[in-house]
Amino acid sequence: MWPDCYLAELTSSLERLRALARQPDEVLARSVPACPGWTLVELFGHLGSIERWAAAVVREGTFVDEPAPPAEGAAAWFLEGADAFLGTMSALDPEAQCWNFGPPPRTAGFWLRRQAHEHAIHLVDACQASDLEGPALGEDFMLDGIDEVLAMFAPRQLRLERMPHPEEAVTFHVPGGTSWALGQGAAAASVTAHVHGMYLGLWGRSNLADTAIIEGDAALALRVLQGPLTP
Repeated sequence: MWPDCYLAELTSSLERLRALARQPDEVLARSVPACPGWTLVELFGHLGSIERWAAAVVREGTFVDEPAPPAEGAAAWFLEGADAFLGTMSALDPEAQCWNFGPPPRTAGFWLRRQAHEHAIHLVDACQASDLEGPALGEDFMLDGIDEVLAMFAPRQLRLERMPHPEEAVTFHVPGGTSWALGQGAAAASVTAHVHGMYLGLWGRSNLADTAIIEGDAALALRVLQGPLTP
């Protein structure tokens, strides 16, 4: 996807997230279904931390420590930093050298992609916690997000030994889209789901074990789905 597409998705998600952060305190105190132990206000605290961290990395070009959210007023803190964050993301040069945790080349464009998907997934979380309809995400954007999980995050999880290495390969298919494989050798199992279900399922926002078509070694496929495929 082009940087302008990531920026458009990020801007759209951030606009809606800002509206949700202004909800009454009783709504902000609700639990976030996909993030056990988090309330909605804590979700906004996380976003405020991530935004300040990503923006600082882009500005400095090197690793910096992620700031902790405040103990009180995290939603307001998120709102205070949103404009500066979006300004940094809008102004970055995607080809500029910049530290990130993805594979080479390590450029600032990584952060535009990462933050577009970070905000889209957490917008899904915020809508679920607020009992509102989730965002209408573009198919190409969701395909890109699937690729981010299966081609960047999951290999990183394996490399860091945060999930068991699959004994054989498992392939992931989106009808009419691209296929991805995790593991070595010939595929022993496959997981097929429509783009929306695959995108949300890989991030644990829906249950692929129940909704996907799983063929071959189902036990292997389910072990891989348990991952964790993402941090």
